Amino acid sequence: MPADGSLPDSALAEFGTQPFGLYVHVPFCTVRCGYCDFNTYTAEELGDAPGASRATYAEAVIAEIRHARRVLGDRDVPIDTIFFGGGTPTLLKPADLGAVIASAAAEFGLSHDIEITTEANPDSVTAWDLAELRSAGFNRISFGMQSAVDHVLKVLDRTHDPLRVPAAVEWARTAGFDQVSLDLIYGTPGESLTDWGTSLEAALACQPDHVSAYSLIVEDGTALARRVRRGELPMPDEDDLADKYDLADERLTAAGLEWYEVSNWARRPESQCRHNVLYWTGGHWWGAGPGAHSHVGGVRWWNVKHPAAYADRLAAGTSPALAYEHLSEDDRRLERILLELRLRDGLPVLALDRNGRAQVARLVEEGLVTLATERLILTRRGRLLADAVVRDLT
Repeated sequence: MPADGSLPDSALAEFGTQPFGLYVHVPFCTVRCGYCDFNTYTAEELGDAPGASRATYAEAVIAEIRHARRVLGDRDVPIDTIFFGGGTPTLLKPADLGAVIASAAAEFGLSHDIEITTEANPDSVTAWDLAELRSAGFNRISFGMQSAVDHVLKVLDRTHDPLRVPAAVEWARTAGFDQVSLDLIYGTPGESLTDWGTSLEAALACQPDHVSAYSLIVEDGTALARRVRRGELPMPDEDDLADKYDLADERLTAAGLEWYEVSNWARRPESQCRHNVLYWTGGHWWGAGPGAHSHVGGVRWWNVKHPAAYADRLAAGTSPALAYEHLSEDDRRLERILLELRLRDGLPVLALDRNGRAQVARLVEEGLVTLATERLILTRRGRLLADAVVRDLT
């Protein structure tokens, strides 16, 4: 990546033709969960490295937002969505998170109906924190519930009390959050179908506006992967994962939440995560923070991973980006198929090449997709086999 972070003219020419989002990565965690392979660090891992302090982290992110303004030029493109992820964003003070939002507003402007989301662990917030976050501009929150069963949480190295979740949701409602989401994980070693049903019912009892339910993936390099390799825990079973997905879809649908992406359900259209929809539909976003990825006009780039190296580059007036790739037209077409097919709105048949269109009739006959108004939409069985369907179409 050029030292000044400059983008090709072809990418800048497209900026403003798609919705624009800001992702802010907060890499701090109290405890590293055994299944997580995200770019996160505990206080013990970071030590006293310059630039790695939580107290000064917001300053570094604000410096990157100012850098983003210089790179993207002075075209008037307000931000449609802001998403704080991690890590645990709520380990930072609400005032620091609010300062980042204020910086984004000052540099780019915010759309009148902007969605501003933070992820949070149930044990990382109090009622007071949530009131402060709402005052700072946040209107959507996603709690990492994962499970309501103690022994499942233990395998995942999650430290919160399951009873904390309904309390946190209630605090968020009282604080005035427009949308409250819960994140769940299924397929943890030792989790029975009954356990998963218990977690679903506990989540639904909180009456969330949105639920994300993801199958556990054993990622290389994680503590969970090492336990599986040593034979301490079994690998997730594909048939078990399918049964749990079916149960999730049945329970969530019955409770009034409708799937809009393979792993996401929303109570109302306005409850969908607009920031993620931006990703899935080829929008533009700037990812601020160590290891964060960005995309504008077919150019994708990513920042250096360590918080100290990230802060050092910004302090020196250089781009925190490590490298970039320029996506070809074929790359962009394949990514469109991969992502849009996962959405309830489906994929236009015209997005397929001749070979892909030749597969449509067979996929309909096999009950994997339906064809409506020239768009391919996955059936429930197709959602379970989405990766295979994508391979057939590409």
